[in-house]
Amino acid sequence: MADKLSISKERVAELMKEYGKNENDSGSAEVQVAILTERISNLTEHLKSHKKDNHSRRGLMMLIGKRRGLLKYIKNRDITEYRALIKKLGIRDNV
Repeated sequence: MADKLSISKERVAELMKEYGKNENDSGSAEVQVAILTERISNLTEHLKSHKKDNHSRRGLMMLIGKRRGLLKYIKNRDITEYRALIKKLGIRDNV
């Protein structure tokens, strides 16, 4: 079913509740960034022990690009919300 690299449904529900406007809000950019950040951290841990897994590395780069685009959208929409989100998630401001 769900392998160790993917994120569980329970964790997705927690992130939706924490970052969404309500518990069913899965489509807002903030929730998507939180879910992508969780997946990126899982994939980064995998790549630390499997250094030659270039297929997963490409997937990681695609996730990072997708997250960067969403963060750029949030930054253009509301800069204070953007700063609060990156501080809460613990990611750098490189958009």
